[in-house]
Amino acid sequence: MSILNVENLSHGFGDRAIFHNVSFRLLKGEHIGLVGANGEGKSTFMNIITGKLQPDEGKIEWAKNVRVGYLDQHTVLEKGMTIREVLASAFRFLFEMEAQMNEICDKMGEASPEELEVYMEELGTIQDMLTMHDFYMIDAKVEEVGRALGLTEIGLDKDVTDLSGGQRTKVLLGKLLLEKPDILLLDEPTNYLDAEHIEWLKRYLNEYENAFILISHDIPFLNSVINLIYHMDNQELNRYVGDYDKFQEVYAMKKAQLEAAYNRQQKEIADLKDFVARNKARVATRNMAMSRQKKLDKMDMIELASEKPKPEFYFKEARTPGRYIFTTENLVIGYDEPLSTPLNLEMERGQKIVLTGSNGIGKTTLLKSILGLIQPLSGSVEQGDYLSIGYFEQEMASGIETTCIEEIWQEFPGFTQYEVRAALAKCGLTTKHIESKVKVLSGGEQAKVRLCKLLNRETNILLLDEPINHLDVDAKDELKRALQAYKGSILMVCHEPDFYEGLATDVWDCRKWTTKVF
Repeated sequence: MSILNVENLSHGFGDRAIFHNVSFRLLKGEHIGLVGANGEGKSTFMNIITGKLQPDEGKIEWAKNVRVGYLDQHTVLEKGMTIREVLASAFRFLFEMEAQMNEICDKMGEASPEELEVYMEELGTIQDMLTMHDFYMIDAKVEEVGRALGLTEIGLDKDVTDLSGGQRTKVLLGKLLLEKPDILLLDEPTNYLDAEHIEWLKRYLNEYENAFILISHDIPFLNSVINLIYHMDNQELNRYVGDYDKFQEVYAMKKAQLEAAYNRQQKEIADLKDFVARNKARVATRNMAMSRQKKLDKMDMIELASEKPKPEFYFKEARTPGRYIFTTENLVIGYDEPLSTPLNLEMERGQKIVLTGSNGIGKTTLLKSILGLIQPLSGSVEQGDYLSIGYFEQEMASGIETTCIEEIWQEFPGFTQYEVRAALAKCGLTTKHIESKVKVLSGGEQAKVRLCKLLNRETNILLLDEPINHLDVDAKDELKRALQAYKGSILMVCHEPDFYEGLATDVWDCRKWTTKVF
């Protein structure tokens, strides 16, 4: 049974086309991975099918009474609501049914026998719906999901606006999973999730009976939960049966076949043109020349898609620093209350350290404390000599009105326009991206703009807070290569072992010193 039909969808922003004449069908129970490079339109597609964005052309048709759940990275949570209240709001439609049931019960006292029969039937239907959706187990289900996603440790009565980005993502994900919609739409759900909770989500999705569409650049995670791939590329959407590895295999074969056909056709075209040029003027061979010209005119031309610019990351390196990058003495980090026990840490020149551990235990706070951006609650941090620091924050400041060019120019006013454009192009951004406002770019494209700033500054220590969130596969591979080649020191927060394996010299598990109970 078809849950969603998309026909002849076309959409673009300004003169930048995203989709052209795309069609898509989702069947009951399908587990789909939606893949493609940064900026190909995956999140735009989600926004169109959920009605947040109107397409330029095309028809989107949902089956009747389908409940859709969408994990949107940019959902705003209201101040004053607790984690428990947000999770319980997943059952709002059931609470509305209960209110409806109470209204019917109030009316039954004065109803005629005929009305009473109708009311009894309605009551039975509502009662069945409430039982089917586990209405009488809501509190237990909220607690269960809260525990599974590590929200119980934060405190279910905590105000949601006091949470970190990762914690907010977990709350939204928890609410969505409790809603048990007929179709789940998940846009990079593993961003900000730590390894333990990714494992739980993996198990949940494998057992999920309903359909879901998943956008993710975490390939091991994607491979473990999906059975179909839809690939978004060059304004097209193509379907492949199997996981991401199988898709890559088939896609490479199709690409090779198309290139071979293109080369054969180009040779045929060259031969025909050559024959026409040599024979059209001779009376004896003019008819043959005209016949070949007609063949040329009627030929269906094979076109190869233009190659996407692949990013090239090369970090500029400053002079060698002193032996120690930083040392801490009885450092206690936090804001209103301590997030750590007293820390006596040291980092030496050349170390590449990865910080791991659950969200909210203070990894970002530690980075900011080392940088001096926030003051420790007690103890001290001493930075080493001759440090040239590069810092990559988790998110870009919201409400930025600048274009990509202006963003880089503000950072490097001495650059010529050519140098700015070349720097952005090396990060895998096309001319149309470069001239766009930063706020209309995808998360991955925005990350590339921020990386561009880092790459063009001379550094000898990089502090990277979740640098691979939103990056596509090519960009992640190239960033790993560049960080392995970097001769400076690295302190990085990262949740993907596949990324930091073979890169990190040390892994610090922050759960060992956090004051949070896990």
